[in-house]
Amino acid sequence: MRKFGAVLTAGIAATMLTIAAPASAAVESKPELPEHIHGGTWPTSHLQGVALDEANGHMYWSFTQMLVKTDLEGNLIGTVEGLTGHLGDLDFNAKDGRIYGSLEYKAEEAFYIAIFDGRKIDRVGMDAETDGVLSTVHLDEVVADYTADMDGDGQFDGDTADTADHRYGCSGIDGVAFGPEFGKSGGKQKLMVAYGVYSNTERADNDHQVILEYDVANWRKYERPLRQDEPHRSGPKEPGGKYFAYTGNTTYGVQNLEYDAYTGNWFMAVYEGEKEQFPNYSFFMVDGSAEPQRGEIVGQPEPEEGELLSLVEDGLHDPESGTYGWEFHGDYGIVSLDNGYYYFAEGGPVEEDGPVEEDGPVEENGQAKEDGEVYLHEWTGEAPAPFTKVRESAK
Repeated sequence: MRKFGAVLTAGIAATMLTIAAPASAAVESKPELPEHIHGGTWPTSHLQGVALDEANGHMYWSFTQMLVKTDLEGNLIGTVEGLTGHLGDLDFNAKDGRIYGSLEYKAEEAFYIAIFDGRKIDRVGMDAETDGVLSTVHLDEVVADYTADMDGDGQFDGDTADTADHRYGCSGIDGVAFGPEFGKSGGKQKLMVAYGVYSNTERADNDHQVILEYDVANWRKYERPLRQDEPHRSGPKEPGGKYFAYTGNTTYGVQNLEYDAYTGNWFMAVYEGEKEQFPNYSFFMVDGSAEPQRGEIVGQPEPEEGELLSLVEDGLHDPESGTYGWEFHGDYGIVSLDNGYYYFAEGGPVEEDGPVEEDGPVEENGQAKEDGEVYLHEWTGEAPAPFTKVRESAK
């Protein structure tokens, strides 16, 4: 049974689930967690990712231009605002107690890992630049691939999919997660960062997911405050590893990345691709037990080799492309509880007919906003979807 400390109230304990996991799911134990958490409704772009600080009972929500912190009843604790870039997927680093997320400034050709000190987020409206809750580390490797002049015309074509530029179709970064090195079940936790990838159906070199590996143990030396009018370039010159997973076409690559200690695999949630020669699954799993193998990165303009990852050979299978995957959402956020239970996020636009509650953003009537929430799921391993909502399994 998963326990929380004294930070949780008796009220939340009363909402914990008491059902047992179905025997067919082979889940070892149920978690003591709420089956649903609402992250609020905000005048921003849609929910991008979530991260759970289980020990302290906090959930963090990325709403693209804003980080939101709630308790596990969905009560608002604080926000970090003023971001003009794209805040994407999040993950909680148990080693240092901070929240790591992808942060893009494509026009400035700057790509960062945003590092939030959640302990300092204690009120609504904290400023991302001036309130001392956010530091950033720049990733040179991403810039090199994003700005690559692949057609050799002497100019970079910018943030557009309709070009031959962008090595591997790189559109930036999105999915981030901590976990062991590929091929290992334990050991030092590394930060894995997944590329965004333009779908561009006219090219053949954008059918892999690209994942960079970083050891963040000594990243304090790189960390700088966010200065959006003067983007800094302080960060590691190259990653500790660079890996390629052949999935076929996707639209903007891995939206959410998560390591799951229960299966020992890496989850990759994507927006479906558009190339007709692929099944265009929405969910993939990298086999965490398989050592990366040196091999050809197929489809490149010039023959190229790299470290290749293996997909789990389960779920749905397309013999023609050789890809395996599932049909399941996860592109708005994933949290593995590492025991066969998971939070998967959902969200979408809503219209507010009146002002929001006092502790939320107050806007004029009728303004469109974005909603975010998570639901507890359990592992089944079945196809086409390997998870089911806990509430549904209790019926």
